[in-house]
Amino acid sequence: MTLPSVSPVRSARIGNVAVIYASDYLNRFNGERLERECRLRLGEGCRALVVDFRHTDLVNSIGVSMLRGVIDVAEKAGARLIFADVNGQAAQLFELLGLMRDVALAPNEQAALTLLAESETTTTADTTPHSD
Repeated sequence: MTLPSVSPVRSARIGNVAVIYASDYLNRFNGERLERECRLRLGEGCRALVVDFRHTDLVNSIGVSMLRGVIDVAEKAGARLIFADVNGQAAQLFELLGLMRDVALAPNEQAALTLLAESETTTTADTTPHSD
């Protein structure tokens, strides 16, 4: 029996945003790795997380539970969280289980980054002092 190879979760940092790439099968093992990477990136000072599901074909119930952990970690850190490139079945599952109340969806990684940049610009504009 061949065991799957253990490789670190792929991620990238773009400014204060971390993009974490979910594996092809989100189960307990891969979900824990994903959550650990999110915690690490938030600990490094990232203010937003994009979880890219481009390569994810299957998500089991424990994987969904791990995503709930990612949502909780992001909320506690005051970080924005966006799920990108979620396939139709997974999106329906996430919606059915209530995950989408706390997460924004984007069609792909670039759209997620654009959404974050636009919200950052809006937030900055809203907090700029005005002179009368």
